Amino acid sequence: MISWDSLGNFLVYFGAALLAEAIFIVLYMAVTPHREFKLIKEGNVAASISLAGAVIGFTLPLASVIIHSVSLIDMVIWSAVALVVQIAVFAVASLCLRGLSRKIEAGNGAAGVTVAAASLALGIVNAASMSY
Repeated sequence: MISWDSLGNFLVYFGAALLAEAIFIVLYMAVTPHREFKLIKEGNVAASISLAGAVIGFTLPLASVIIHSVSLIDMVIWSAVALVVQIAVFAVASLCLRGLSRKIEAGNGAAGVTVAAASLALGIVNAASMSY
């Protein structure tokens, strides 16, 4: 049976998670040189795949944080850590793959998939690391 307290906790954590997702998307798009939403509206699959991988790569540790956090503040702090890790993934990928943003802008699917795969891989490791 669901109590009003548990429903209230669900709403607080769910709302905080939605806010964390929105903050992540805004910050991620602010640090990438290309404009994901514009490119996606134009049908650029590489940009869509890249952004989707980053969002899922952030959401995996966010879910782990919700499960394992001891308080809302704990959740917020570890969500910020997950955010920094995901933004760092793009930064490192950009250093390793010269012209990455230009390739995504050009619709290079390999570039988009590479960023998505790196984001997912690090998101999974990030989530697992936060479970202790």
